[in-house]
Amino acid sequence: MELCSDRAVATLEMSQDKSNDDEPFSSDGNYESLPPHVSVTTHMTAGAVAGILEHTVMYPVDSVKTRMQSLQPDPNAQYKSVYEALKKIIRTEGIFRPLRGLNITMMGAGPAHALYFACYERVKRSLSDVIQSGGNSHLANGVAGSVATVLHDAVMNPAEVIKQRMQMYNSPYRGLWDCVRSVTYTEGIGAFYRSYSTQLTMNIPFQAVHFITYELMQEQLNPERHYHPGSHILSGAAAGAVSAAVTTPLDVCKTLLNTQENVALSSVNISGHLTGMANAFRTVYQLGGAAGFFKGVQARVIYQMPSTAIAWSVYEFFKYFLTKQQEQEAGPRPL
Repeated sequence: MELCSDRAVATLEMSQDKSNDDEPFSSDGNYESLPPHVSVTTHMTAGAVAGILEHTVMYPVDSVKTRMQSLQPDPNAQYKSVYEALKKIIRTEGIFRPLRGLNITMMGAGPAHALYFACYERVKRSLSDVIQSGGNSHLANGVAGSVATVLHDAVMNPAEVIKQRMQMYNSPYRGLWDCVRSVTYTEGIGAFYRSYSTQLTMNIPFQAVHFITYELMQEQLNPERHYHPGSHILSGAAAGAVSAAVTTPLDVCKTLLNTQENVALSSVNISGHLTGMANAFRTVYQLGGAAGFFKGVQARVIYQMPSTAIAWSVYEFFKYFLTKQQEQEAGPRPL
C-alpha cells in the first residue's frame, strides 16, 4: 500500500524541482537535509496528523490487545485470536464497542505526537552533528527517540489510563468524563500517572529499538533519503513489529497498573491499588507465570506494524509537503 502514486505527489513539487515519475522524489538531492531551515511547526503539524492516524486506524485491534492482556478475564471475555475477539465483541456488545475510548486517544495523540516528532528531529540532528559531523548516527537516533518519549508519555499517559479502563470488558464507566470524574474522586489525580514510570521503562527501549530499526531499514531501502512512500511504509512496519515484540512484558505490566483489575488483584490478596513496576512484575508472574508476560503479544504486533507504518509514511509525506510549501513561499534559493 502506498499513500499515493509518484505522479500524484510530483504535482506538489515546484516545476524546476520535478523528478521523473519512476524515481523517488527529491528536492536538491535530499529532502531530509532541509530541517535546518524548516520550522518546528512543520515537524509538529506532521507529527500530530501522523499520531492521530496511527492510533485511530488500528484502534479496534488495540482494544482487543487490552482485553487479551487481562490476567484473569471474565469467561465471556476470553479470546483465542484477534479476529475471533473482534467478531465476538461486535456480536455480543455492539459494532461500536471496539471503538470505545477512541475520543480520549485522539485528544491525547495529537499534542503528544507533535512534541514527539519535533523533539526527535531536533535532538537527532543536534547529536548527529556532534557524533558523526552531520551524518547518520544510530546512537543519536536511539537517544533522540528516548528523549522524545519522555515528552510524549507525559501527555499521553492520562489518556492511556482512561482509554484502557473504557476498553475493558464490563467497564463501569458511561463515557469519557464519567471515567475522569470517577477515577479522580476515588483514586486521586495520581492515578493518571501511576503507570508513568512503567510506561517510560517500556517506551524508552521501545522507541530506541523503533528508531534504530527504522533508520537501519532506511539505510538499506532508501540510502539517499529521498521521499519514497514504499520505503517509509516497509521501514515503519518492521520497526513496529520488532519493538512491539521485545517490549510486550512491560506492556502487560503497564496494562495491569492502568486497569487495576479487581478480580486479579483480589486473587493474590492485594487490597487497595497496585503501584510500582516491581509490584506489577511480581503480580503478573504470580498470576500467569512467564507466559503471562507475553499475553496479547499477537495483537500488539498486529496493531503496531500497520500503525507504525502509517505514522511514518504520513509523517514523511507531510514533512515533504510542508517543506515544499515553505520553499515555494520563500521563492527560489540564491545560486
